[in-house]
Amino acid sequence: MQYRKFGRTGLFVSELCLGTMTFGGSSGIWGQIGNLQQSEAEGLIGRSLDAGINFIDTADVYSEGQSEVITGQALKNLKVPRDSFVLATKVLGETGSKGVNSAGASRFHIMDGVKASLQRLQLDHIDLYQIHGFDPVTPIEETVHALDNLVRQGHVRYVGVSNWAAWQIAKALGIAERDRLARFESLQAYYTIAGRDLERELVPLLRSENVGLMVWSPLAGGLLSGKYGRNTEAEKGSRRTNFDFPPVNVERAYDCIDVMRGLAESRGVSVAQIALAWLLHQQVVTSVIIGAKRVEQLDDNIAATAIKLTADELATLDKVSALPAEYPGWMLERQGGVRGKRLEESGRRG
Repeated sequence: MQYRKFGRTGLFVSELCLGTMTFGGSSGIWGQIGNLQQSEAEGLIGRSLDAGINFIDTADVYSEGQSEVITGQALKNLKVPRDSFVLATKVLGETGSKGVNSAGASRFHIMDGVKASLQRLQLDHIDLYQIHGFDPVTPIEETVHALDNLVRQGHVRYVGVSNWAAWQIAKALGIAERDRLARFESLQAYYTIAGRDLERELVPLLRSENVGLMVWSPLAGGLLSGKYGRNTEAEKGSRRTNFDFPPVNVERAYDCIDVMRGLAESRGVSVAQIALAWLLHQQVVTSVIIGAKRVEQLDDNIAATAIKLTADELATLDKVSALPAEYPGWMLERQGGVRGKRLEESGRRG
């Protein structure tokens, strides 16, 4: 297991992060994703820690708070030293009394949300507190100032965001810099070899501003697990058949799966490991969030950290998964290409 610097901070997190969305589900969407209870969750957390994973991600809305409860109790039962793990959770969705102010990114909801999460997790502070999506009602200034208050009060160490657009993150970073506030150090976003949309606007922003990237659903909701394909019928009850999310260009995904299956067979590994390995080879990625229902599934995901793809293999995977050109990208590439060529020629003359 390797450890990577977290955004612009001095914190280091493991290249894999254990996701806890499968903890505690009983009915509805959460029951479809997973319904692991205390002993099963402790088995996964214990195995993750043994493998060197020091990063755990949850959210207040997962299983209506039960994911946080189970995660906190597991860490307590396993007697995990507080300084040996980095705990991330999120706020935005409807929680608590289900009233008009029980959701969003307002100061009101954030202040209530952090207290409730700390109580469920049985912790005195949260290492990474993330806004779980964009709230079109609350001014970004209000959200950023509220998060800074939590950092100054010691309830939270770092703050991040999930599922925001590039312009929204840029605006928040600008406000934080202007007012000397705690800034977003990470983005948690969907990214897979079959869904590279964030490379258009978000990746350039993350690189420019040195913001870390946590990847959620790295197997596209199980689509890239190896269970699916053009001529492969999924197992009955598998996650993607019950919960068809996130949206994916299926034909492009099948093209990727065909290539990954060939690489997996030649190496004697799983398709899922190749999909995860591709992400781990992307420089912009800080940590890949893996979720599991069984220890065997978790072990298979962890094994992806040992796969070193060759330059030729990466080129093949990049080609089959490439996004179609989109404006203004194709114009920027053309303009940058001309300038880059002139710079190269100038260097040769010098």
